[in-house]
Amino acid sequence: MNVQEELDIPMKNVLKTLCLAGFLIAFQNASAQEAPPQIDTRIYDIINNTSVDRIETDIRRLANFGTRNTFSDTVSETRGIGAARRWIKAEFEKISAECGGCLEVFYQKDFVEKTEGSRVPHSAWIVNVVAVLRGTDYPNSYVMMSGDIDSRASNTMNFEIDAPGANDNASGMAGTIEAARVMSKYKFKHSVAFVGLSGEEQGLFGGKGLAKFAQDNKWQMIGILNNDMIGNIEGVDGVIDNRTFRIFSEPTPANETDRQRGARRFAGGEVDGISRQLARYIHGQVKTYMPEMNPMMIYRLDRFGRGGHHRPFNDLGFAGVRIMEAHENYTQQHQDIREENGIKYGDVIEAVNFPYAKKLTAVNAISLAGLAWAPPAPKDVRIGGAVRPSTTLQWAETDDPNIAGYKLYWRLTTSPTWDNFQYVSGVNEHTLEGIVIDNYYFGVAAVGKDGNESAVVFPAQQIRRRR
Repeated sequence: MNVQEELDIPMKNVLKTLCLAGFLIAFQNASAQEAPPQIDTRIYDIINNTSVDRIETDIRRLANFGTRNTFSDTVSETRGIGAARRWIKAEFEKISAECGGCLEVFYQKDFVEKTEGSRVPHSAWIVNVVAVLRGTDYPNSYVMMSGDIDSRASNTMNFEIDAPGANDNASGMAGTIEAARVMSKYKFKHSVAFVGLSGEEQGLFGGKGLAKFAQDNKWQMIGILNNDMIGNIEGVDGVIDNRTFRIFSEPTPANETDRQRGARRFAGGEVDGISRQLARYIHGQVKTYMPEMNPMMIYRLDRFGRGGHHRPFNDLGFAGVRIMEAHENYTQQHQDIREENGIKYGDVIEAVNFPYAKKLTAVNAISLAGLAWAPPAPKDVRIGGAVRPSTTLQWAETDDPNIAGYKLYWRLTTSPTWDNFQYVSGVNEHTLEGIVIDNYYFGVAAVGKDGNESAVVFPAQQIRRRR
C-alpha cells in the first residue's frame, strides 16, 4: 500500500461521514417539514386591519336610532328597530359588494305572539340579519359571531322612550359588522356567519329563532361567539381595565343524556363540554396572537342568574360562548337616561371605550379565522389506559387532505387549559408512554397544513377491546 492509498482510507471515511451527516440533516429537515407551523401570520393581519374608527362610526350610528327596542317603530327610516336592522343589512350588502358578492345576506324571522312572554307588549316579527361568508371546503359547517340589535330602557315594555344602547349592544353589533369587513378579504374552509339578533331583552327570541333555523337546515355548528357589551372598561366597582375580558361557557351540554352524565362519574370531564372547549380555544388564540390581553374563562353559562343569546344555541346542543367586558357599570345598562344624586344613568355613547371594543372585535375575528381555516375536529375520539403506565388515544380515520396531523393534548385535572401536547401524523391512534390516564384529562385536535387547528375533542368513550 502506497502513501496515497493510506491517505485515501481516512478520506473515504470522512466522505462517508459527511454523506451520512448530510443524509441525517436532510432527514431531519424533511421530518421538520412534516409538522405544520405553530402560527399563521394572516392572523396578525386580521388584528392589524380591525379598525377602531369604523367601530366607533358604527356604534354612533346605531345609538343614533334613538331606540332599538324590539317592539319599537318599524316604518321610520331614522328611528326604531326597523331602521336599525335595514341599516345593518345594507352594511352587510355594502361589504359584500366590495368583495365581489362574497356574503349571502338575508333576514331570518319568526312571529312572536303577545302571549309568548311577560316582556312582549304586542305581537311582532322578530327579525335577525344574517351574512354568510361561504366556506370553500366545508360550506355547511359554520362558525358564527353575533351581536344584539335591540336595546332597552329601565322598563323593557316601554318601546317608545329613548334607549340608545351604545354599549348594550351597539358595541357587539358594530364589532360583528367590523369582523365581517375584515374577514371578507379572505377565503375560509368553513363558512362564517355574522349575525345581528333581535329580541334578546324580551326573552332571547332572536337566538331561539336562528338556532332552530340552523337545526332545521342541518347547519354543522362549530361554535357561536355571542358578543354582548364589549365597550366598557370602567366598572361600577371603580375598577378601570382595558385588557381583561370574560368568556362565559357552560361546562357540559344541556341536552346530554343520562347515560352520558352517568359515564362522567367514572371518566371525568365535568368541565369539558363542547362550549368549554370553545372557550379554551379562544383563550389559546388570544394568548398566542394577542398576549397583551387577559382573557378570563368564567365557568358559568352566563352572569349569575342572567342570560344571553348563546343560550338558545346551547339548549339545542351547539357549542356557544359569551364574550364581554370584565367590569360592568350597572348605572349605564338597562336604564332611562337621567341624573340622580349626581349619578348619570343611561347607556350613552360617552361611556363607550372604542379602542377596547376594537380589541374584543379582534379577539372574535382571530378565533373565527382560526376555526374557519382549520380542518374539521376529529370524530369518535376514544381513550384507553386503565391499569397501564400509558394512555392511548384513538380517533376515526379520515382521508381529508386538509389535515396535516393531530395534537394529543393532556392537562392536570385541576388545570383550566390544555398545557401539554404531542404532535402525530399519518395515524389515527397513538400511545403516550409514561402518561398515566388516572392523573390527567386528554383531548385531540386536528391540525391543518397552515398550522390552524380545530377545537379540542374530549374522548367520550373507551377504546373498544380487540378480540
